[in-house]
Amino acid sequence: MLQLFVRFQVMLVGPRRRDEGQTTAEYALVLLGAAAVALLLVGWATKTNRIGKLLDFVLDQIVGRVT
Repeated sequence: MLQLFVRFQVMLVGPRRRDEGQTTAEYALVLLGAAAVALLLVGWATKTNRIGKLLDFVLDQIVGRVT
């Protein structure tokens, strides 16, 4: 009788779900979001030439202190 009750409970509740796959999917989504932000930032920086201006400024400051 007890075995029948346990089997019936298992059929009603079903197998326990594990959240490991969900965690992996969440990490993948976070990585995709970070990559999208990085691509937008690189696109903006190359379009406005801000990175080149920043590097020129830094190198001018270094050369100015050396000479």
